[in-house]
Amino acid sequence: MHRALSEFACEGIFMNGRIRKRTDRIIEKAMIILRTVSELESYVGRERNNGRSIGLVPTMGALHAGHLSLVERAVKENDDVIVSVFVNPTQFNNPDDLSSYPRTEEADCALLARAGASVAFVPSVEEMYPSGAKREREFELGTAAEVMEGKYRPGHFQGVAQIVCRLFEIARPTRAYFGEKDFQQIAVIKNMVESEGLDVDIVPCPIKRADDGLALSSRNTLLSLEQRAIAPEIYKALVAGVEYSRSHGVKETHDKVVELVNSHEGLDTEYFEIVDARTLLPVEEWTESPEVMGCITVFCGKVRLIDNIKFR
Repeated sequence: MHRALSEFACEGIFMNGRIRKRTDRIIEKAMIILRTVSELESYVGRERNNGRSIGLVPTMGALHAGHLSLVERAVKENDDVIVSVFVNPTQFNNPDDLSSYPRTEEADCALLARAGASVAFVPSVEEMYPSGAKREREFELGTAAEVMEGKYRPGHFQGVAQIVCRLFEIARPTRAYFGEKDFQQIAVIKNMVESEGLDVDIVPCPIKRADDGLALSSRNTLLSLEQRAIAPEIYKALVAGVEYSRSHGVKETHDKVVELVNSHEGLDTEYFEIVDARTLLPVEEWTESPEVMGCITVFCGKVRLIDNIKFR
């Protein structure tokens, strides 16, 4: 038995690919760990034939409370919940970023069992991409994929669309859950679902934050103690920007937020955009859109952190 799972054994039983959660007298329904596409397709087929709804939570692992909040909502709204744990190579345009991405599979599975997931889908790269980990097609993602992250990480959203579309085809979910920390990603996925004609409801879920305001992210584990101490200044600058915007224009507010972030040694703003929440295109006046968002990406040392906040 692996270390993380043996630590979990005080609360549950792991055997034959299943984690059973134990209560005082009752052993609840097991969480199944599946590693192949055919296994997951068979599982989904049985559940669908029984008229059961399926919630899907796509993740790249290194799970934290933000991920678990998605799982918990999915559990409330669906009969079965599938959580994928897969670091998708086709959405990384920096090999160093891919190799350094945290991987904590055993701990992830224990957390998912506690959260009530039905299935942890943990495939290999070869299982998901039998022809090789490359982008073989281009999705229609609209202008939402070309700005901000799309501009600074060319090809990133094509890789995201590739893996999410593949997961949708395999898991056939009724609903799929995504955190609003990746605000732009949700807009892109909605465009992909529409262009592909997929029958799945996309459910955005609120950002989960630490007590000091830092948006929870798997990348936070890569921060040193000193970096973790200054990273909350990103959100503080966004909050200050919203207050500042009540008496200042868009450009002035933009410049103020960037100034606040960059005033802290160790933080370097890659971009900050104030955009229409629907199109993700920049606005010049607060009255241009009924909903205006501020989206930011900041390097904290070498760790790239993203966040956003609603302005209007």
